[in-house]
Parts: sequence; structure tokens; C-alpha cells
Amino acid sequence: MTNAALHVARTGLDAQNTKMQVIANNLANVNTTGFKKDRADFQALAYQQLVAAGAASDSENKFATGLSLGTGVSLAGTSQITTQGTLTQTGNSLDLAIEGSGYFQIQRTDGTIAYTRDGSFSRTAEGTLVNSDGLPLIPQIQVPEGTTALTIGNDGTVSATLAGQSEPTQLGQIELANFANASGLQSIGGNLLLETPASGAPQVGVAGLDGRGTITQGSLEGSNVNIVEELVDMIETQRAYEVNSKMIKSTDEMLQYVNQQLS
Repeated sequence: MTNAALHVARTGLDAQNTKMQVIANNLANVNTTGFKKDRADFQALAYQQLVAAGAASDSENKFATGLSLGTGVSLAGTSQITTQGTLTQTGNSLDLAIEGSGYFQIQRTDGTIAYTRDGSFSRTAEGTLVNSDGLPLIPQIQVPEGTTALTIGNDGTVSATLAGQSEPTQLGQIELANFANASGLQSIGGNLLLETPASGAPQVGVAGLDGRGTITQGSLEGSNVNIVEELVDMIETQRAYEVNSKMIKSTDEMLQYVNQQLS
């Protein structure tokens, strides 16, 4: 039985160590544009049923509760919390923030599409809008040379005012992608996410329609990590780790006692 207790405590150590890693990653990205924090989800391991509830205890009576012993805990997965981050004004016309649901579409070097909430875009020498890694925004927007002002509406409409012209010229429209289960997107680093079977297919369209959020020019969305909440979770995780460590120590002492008494 004490060996089983050692195993249960070990699973507890593994679980709390994993949770601490998730918290550390959240805190490390507290200033990452558009970052969405993760949460570690756990589940109980299989139970050992020694006596089934309702089994006969004698010829006339039955056990009311039975006897089941748990075997520990395991990591069920990590869930991405997609709550809105705080919008900060930057004054940069190429900084875009999404207020509400939705993701910008980014074309990767292999031609596949990734998704992001990071709207810190810049313009290449050819006039293409790209992210910080030089990957183009989809649909691609080409800003012509000689543009004196660039305006992006809440619905993603991009207009440029050219030198010598009084009326703006429409260049295109930035579309947003929405997902039935945004928490199911796969993080691949670089502020990029990939579609998965769990997230469902992207529903691409105009910002502000069909549940998609609106686009705010000259602003960036901050991380949704709450430092105070993460620190509280960190303390709680540390205490749980210590308790599981003490369980292992106590179980080891019990085994030593038994060995000494029987030797």
C-alpha cells in the first residue's frame, strides 16, 4: 500500500511541475502582443475498485459505498484562455488591434496559413504589409509608393492617400478568421497559431460581421496575462508540490520503519 502511495505522490509532483511550467510561460509572455495565456487541465487516473458499491457484505446486507482507491493525477491538456487583452494606442498607422473575436491571417514560407492576434505590421520596400518575421498578411495589401496617409477602417477597408491627390484610393480589405473553438488552435511560436481538427475550419470574412471583432488602427492588443492571478497560482502550485514531496518523504519513512522492525 505504501508503494502505491509513493506512486500517487509522484504523479502529483509531475502534475504540479507541469503546471508551474505553464505559469512560467504565461509570465514570460506578459508583454507579448496579442498573447493568450494557457491553463493546465488535470484529470484523475483510474481507480482501483477493491469492493464494489452494492456488493453483498453478507447474506442479507450490501455495501453502501464500496471501496475505491485513486491512483493519482495526470495532465489532461492545456487550454488557451481567449479573453480580450487591453488595447494600447501606439499612433502607428500599421499597428492593428482586434476588438472581439477573430485572427489576422499570415502566409507562412511553405504557403500554409497561420493565425495571429499580433497586429504589429510593417511595410516592405515593395509596399507589402508583413508581420515582424516578414511574413505577408493575407489578403495581401500593396501600399503604393508616394502614399502620404494610410487609413484602415473598423471593417478592415484599407485606403491610401497619394501625393497630389485629395481623395483616398481603396487598396483592399483585411479579413479576419474566426473559429468555432479558438482554444483548439495549436501554438507554434512567433505569435502564430495553426488550425487543428479541434478548432474547426476558419470562418473568414469581413471584420464586424458574423461574430467577428472589429479592427482598431493605431493600437495593439496586449497580453491577457494577469500577473497577480499568475503569482497566486504559482504560490498554490508551489505549496501543492511541497505537500506531495512530504508525502513521498513520509511514505519512505514508513517503509524504513517496517524494514527495521521486520529485519
